[in-house]
Amino acid sequence: MKGIRVGFAMCGSFCTFGKALPQMEELIRQGYEVLPIMSYHAYTTDTRFGKAGDFIERIEALCGRKIIAGIDTAEPIGPKGMTDIMVVAPCTGNTAAKLAHAVTDTPVTMAVKSHLRQSKPVLLCLATNDALGASAQNIGRLMNTRHYYFVPFGQDDPKKKPNSLVADFSRLIPALEAALQGRQLQPVIL
Repeated sequence: MKGIRVGFAMCGSFCTFGKALPQMEELIRQGYEVLPIMSYHAYTTDTRFGKAGDFIERIEALCGRKIIAGIDTAEPIGPKGMTDIMVVAPCTGNTAAKLAHAVTDTPVTMAVKSHLRQSKPVLLCLATNDALGASAQNIGRLMNTRHYYFVPFGQDDPKKKPNSLVADFSRLIPALEAALQGRQLQPVIL
């Protein structure tokens, strides 16, 4: 979609980076302009899923710009009208809780808050082990908050992780297109 500017904010569900990055690549391939944003932990933490520096290098090469990784650099997103839609992929339970309660203490939460100043859509791509536990109330609150939309999600391992939910990352782009039209892609629960 030529001319559509997508803020693509990544949080620390490191095991889903391998699902999020192909969606970022596909957005770029389809002509979307992607503004990369990372939480402090996503930007600095090496894990068994990869080194932070390798992810940074790959994302910046894909997007052709530096990652926004500070509250100060995320704050101008709304006032400068830098994005048409904000995607948080992956969106952890921690970030969902902060968004549900207007806590703005990371680059991602500041990016969302700043973007919402323009009453534009935010698309959350959940990946959290406690979505059906402590995080359920926050997810429910966001589902009932104007301008928030969700990539359809479901349980990823009901036997070993009965409270865990993860979005179907392959539905990110259809969910984004629906959110740009003010619609929630259905069914939201898979």
